[in-house]
Amino acid sequence: MRLERIDLYKFKIFLTFDDLDERGFTKEELWYNFPKANQMFQDMLFEASDELGIEIDGNLSVRIHLLQAQGMLIVVTQDFEYIDEDYIEMKVTLDENKEFIYSFEDFESVIQVSNYLYPQGLTGGTIYYWNSAYYMELKVEDLKEIDKGNLIAIMSEFSSPSTVTSYRLKEYGKIILEDNAIEQIQGYFSNS
Repeated sequence: MRLERIDLYKFKIFLTFDDLDERGFTKEELWYNFPKANQMFQDMLFEASDELGIEIDGNLSVRIHLLQAQGMLIVVTQDFEYIDEDYIEMKVTLDENKEFIYSFEDFESVIQVSNYLYPQGLTGGTIYYWNSAYYMELKVEDLKEIDKGNLIAIMSEFSSPSTVTSYRLKEYGKIILEDNAIEQIQGYFSNS
């Protein structure tokens, strides 16, 4: 489980499917066993509260994004308009994203991750630029021969899973490299 504080009232939790499995969950249980899922979310909120030093009170907006082959991204926003110390109200929104998209703070991180992915046989991908960030989209066909657990570990070192869709990136962003981005990056920036 990876935690990141976004601002004073918002934080995010990223869990891989291995993290969920260690907690005794399957992806299907998140959709169909709400009482068990609700208990897991409460446990994670209290873990996040302890680790990030956040007091969890009042109304919470919880957006849960199931990300294709990556895991789950949970964004929690606190609303301090109504606070009752004995009661926490959660409004949960569950969303599933079948795309494999990661966001990067700078292009150097895109180059670095490409240096790790290319030797594993990954040559595809599309790179976008939007809202002061770079995004790498990998297609399902790019991932067929790749160990997804290893891929997620590498991507997590240099980037964050994104809930932005490829449709939004194509509409509002700028395509930097299309279709075989990792191979192109290696051609331009490889040291060998």
